[in-house]
Amino acid sequence: MKQLLLLSLLATLVSSCASHRSYVSPCLSNPEGDYEYLVDIVQKAQCFSGDAILEKPVTKAIQNLPLPARTPVVAIYKFEDLTGQRKSRDGIADFSSAVTQAPEAYLIRALKASDFFKVVERKGLDHLTKERQLIRNTREKFDDKDKQLPLLYAGVILEGGIIDYNTNLLSGGVGARYLGIGNSKQYREDKVVISIRMVSVSTGEILLDILTSKAILSVGLSSDYFRFHSDNDLIEFETGNAMNEPKYIAIQAAIETAVAELVVRGQSKGYWKYYMGD
Repeated sequence: MKQLLLLSLLATLVSSCASHRSYVSPCLSNPEGDYEYLVDIVQKAQCFSGDAILEKPVTKAIQNLPLPARTPVVAIYKFEDLTGQRKSRDGIADFSSAVTQAPEAYLIRALKASDFFKVVERKGLDHLTKERQLIRNTREKFDDKDKQLPLLYAGVILEGGIIDYNTNLLSGGVGARYLGIGNSKQYREDKVVISIRMVSVSTGEILLDILTSKAILSVGLSSDYFRFHSDNDLIEFETGNAMNEPKYIAIQAAIETAVAELVVRGQSKGYWKYYMGD
């Protein structure tokens, strides 16, 4: 009888472990599961795709932007991590950066995905000018009369970057134990802040200044069993996992939200107009 009881308890714990594995992906297949319940505690219920290739924007706002009457041309010279923060590990000196060092890639992608702006290359301007010089020299050497097209210039420059990254802003958990059987859940919330400035090339005036933030959620689930079944028989079993929302998703979402806000505020101030059709 005792062996049957122990086997039954182990089977229950193993099934609990299997159910935890189903929560590894933030995209829930079980809407009634513990993960969604825990997410609801901190009012975060977004589900992000885990596809290897990022084909679509994260935020819906950037997908629903109207088309411009005349496409603005923008340039991005510098858009980087301005926090200087390093990854935090208890008792370990870590020199890795806490956030990406190439946030301009997400900004360029967001601008292109909006279909509202025309983006010109400035991050690799040195490479571009060298290649154009090489083409020019080659054509002159072989007496090629074809002329290069002039480089497209921008009317405004977008500047800024990741200006703040705060960790452990909100943390907590809940747990219960009865007769050696326990279950617990913990969560933690970080936050990243993005700044985008739009500067007029003609006057140098800062036309728009956008600040957006995005919470980064981490959750952990665990179950354990600990009991003496006789003076010498001890059964102890633990299972659990942790889930962290990817930082790049949070940064991408914050940048896309800032781009959507940039379009709306720019239109309200008369810097561009929406296409109204014929």
